[in-house]
Amino acid sequence: MAKEKKPQQVYTLLVQVGRKAGDGLPDGATGAALMCYASGVDEAEAVRETVAILKQADLNPLDVTGYGTLEERLEEGHDIADEERDLMARALAENSVIVAQMTPFFGDEDDA
Repeated sequence: MAKEKKPQQVYTLLVQVGRKAGDGLPDGATGAALMCYASGVDEAEAVRETVAILKQADLNPLDVTGYGTLEERLEEGHDIADEERDLMARALAENSVIVAQMTPFFGDEDDA
């Protein structure tokens, strides 16, 4: 009996990265937060793929927070702009990980 293949979905992930030689982060930055859209059959696969790609790009992933699929985010009341939806559609169409935004940290944030 053939195993039913799960459809790909796109997950919104916030990845915190630390410093690593050759990471391309700005001078003085202590790390960064990356907003990513990643395709996968489940969130665990999307996280694994995202971490693997970021490591290939000489980044140092430290923590990943998942915010779910488009549908899950809409159910939670998130306001999702057309630009964000377009990036999600692209990630799904290309079966890829898209880094939509990178925000560097410079060590002056509160350690709350």
